[in-house]
Amino acid sequence: MSNLVVDEAPGAAREPRGAGRRRPKMSKRRKKEAFYFWLFISPWLIGFVGFLLGPMIASVYISLTEWDSFTPPEWVGLNNYTKALTEDPIFWKALWNTFFYAAISVPLGLIIGVWLANLLNKRVRGRKLFRTFIYLPTLVPLVATAMVFKMVLAPSGPLNDLLGWFGVDGPDWLLSTTWIKPALIILSVWGAGGATVLLLSAMNGIPRELYEAAEIDGASSWRQFWSVTFPQITPVIFFNLIMGLIGAFQIFSQVYILAPGGNVGGPDNASQMVVTLLFQEAFSFYHFGYASAVAWLLFIVILLLTLIAFRTAGKWVFYETEVK
Repeated sequence: MSNLVVDEAPGAAREPRGAGRRRPKMSKRRKKEAFYFWLFISPWLIGFVGFLLGPMIASVYISLTEWDSFTPPEWVGLNNYTKALTEDPIFWKALWNTFFYAAISVPLGLIIGVWLANLLNKRVRGRKLFRTFIYLPTLVPLVATAMVFKMVLAPSGPLNDLLGWFGVDGPDWLLSTTWIKPALIILSVWGAGGATVLLLSAMNGIPRELYEAAEIDGASSWRQFWSVTFPQITPVIFFNLIMGLIGAFQIFSQVYILAPGGNVGGPDNASQMVVTLLFQEAFSFYHFGYASAVAWLLFIVILLLTLIAFRTAGKWVFYETEVK
């Protein structure tokens, strides 16, 4: 086939590139819709700028200053960050305590959540009642739960009384440098019902045909769980992992309420967490600049852990729309 070539008339002026691609004018209806759109989201925008974005920007500036909230801020550059990373041993201890708490409480909560969801997914009598009991602890405010656990973990509390029936002398949970972090982990497991409900919902959405095919192949119940159930619920497990990590690194109320005699951080800073350290520096010692720097260092740690989790998710998280 021959190529057709159309010659332009000599002297004809070419249209500038993009001419004819002008954006059409909005009709009155579209303008009205846009107006109502911005009107309805304006409360959220005002709240976002006034209570989130604005304070975040101010916090970045404050972290570069020395400020006690009574006198004008004094610019110190990166001194607050240098102090936290190289001069303050309590910061590193608080960071280690937070890592320890997150590394045990988050996987333990996921394991218990998957186990409970798998049990509640079976056809047994009264399972709706059991599901309600499992979820009820998540409805109780965290402050109330922590106050109850403060009585449970007392030296003469119910937990030590229970251990005494088996001939075990219960420790002083809240005053021991060894047992204060396990006490916080026990408290965190109490709220595993929230993850259980999400995992149970994911299990209910698994097609029954997959289990029937596994039974035909002779797969045992254990094999069915690992080959059918677990891959299908990995997206929900991943969601709970991310939310659990963020929540664990921001632990505050439990430590603050369980602190014996108001000694936040416990004996020898054994339960000192990054957020409680931040709180003390800001509202007890009025070191708002240093507290802001600690907050941004915590943000960087959480961000790095979240990015690592997302980068490794492709190796174990299964999505139905993916072809691997």
